[in-house]
Amino acid sequence: MTKKKATSSDVAEHAGVSQATVSMVLNHKYNVSFSRETVQKVEQAARELGYELPRHRTRKENKKEKLIVVFCPTITSPYYVLLLQGIESVANEEGYGVFICNTQRDAHLEEKYLRMMKNIRPQGIIYACNPNPDFQKEVEEMAKEIPLVIISNKEKTTTVDAINQDNTQVGRLMARHLLDLGHRDVAFITPPLTRRQWQRSRRVDGFVKEFEKEGLKDHVIIKAADEAVDRRSPRTDSEYSMGYQLTMELLKEGRKFTAVAGQNDMMAYGAIDALQASRLHVPKDVSVIGCDNIFYSGIRRISLTTIDHYVALKGRDACDIIIRKINMNDQFNGMSRPTSLYNIEYTPKLIIRKTTSYAKIK
Repeated sequence: MTKKKATSSDVAEHAGVSQATVSMVLNHKYNVSFSRETVQKVEQAARELGYELPRHRTRKENKKEKLIVVFCPTITSPYYVLLLQGIESVANEEGYGVFICNTQRDAHLEEKYLRMMKNIRPQGIIYACNPNPDFQKEVEEMAKEIPLVIISNKEKTTTVDAINQDNTQVGRLMARHLLDLGHRDVAFITPPLTRRQWQRSRRVDGFVKEFEKEGLKDHVIIKAADEAVDRRSPRTDSEYSMGYQLTMELLKEGRKFTAVAGQNDMMAYGAIDALQASRLHVPKDVSVIGCDNIFYSGIRRISLTTIDHYVALKGRDACDIIIRKINMNDQFNGMSRPTSLYNIEYTPKLIIRKTTSYAKIK
């Protein structure tokens, strides 16, 4: 018959003291004073009964906290809301919590959050956009220690797991649709084309190159917002307001165009409202195309022609890669494990709705 394991209650009874005294003496709680006699009685009773203190687990020995961190440039854009929903849907299914670091496109904030990762030690990290170029090397080093995925433009993530997007191809698709409809003079409105947001330039480049193939490069107007815009805290209407303002500026300048392409759907909505406020009909007078295919774009009243690049699915895939890597680490548990690099890319798709039509003949 197995001998019953001694408890702290048994030690207290044997020593003639309270259970609380046993706990404090054996755990060396020095903020409470006991006589030498009491301490000796408790320690002797514990030895005689073979009592062992419950071993406190260290942080490393504790069950791993099921936490995934997401670096996100803004939580006001419907694009990033869709992305986060995709990430959280998989994380919730697998019992993981999601902690969002809203960098607000501020390099100092991003750097601060990166420093915090050393203490938080999440099980996985997802970058919902490209890291600031100043921290690219640091992020690549971090990926060697913690499963890390970047949702990015494919040209900059060769050493890190990535959900890629060929923004050049997205721009070409937008341009080809307008060219096929006979549009020869067009405008492309965009947030600031900065070094930090270099992927925006890829979409513009693809758009311009498609027109260049037809000998119409000089017929494309690029209208970008001022760089100061990216230094402000983003609002829910930031991209819509940019689209509205930039389109109004084009109209006031008397620029010639029969179609407007927005860097994203929210900017396209702003363009539509600016055109309608100026008594121009969409698409009769001016066609408008966006990109992202967010929920609102499919609403009948809006019915925006756009490019779908499967935002929510990208979020799901990013989280799925993280969890696979976590499970692999657990499986090999410190032993040499196989090196793997995930790289997923969706082919963008044109969604034709009611905001584009054949160019108006003048």
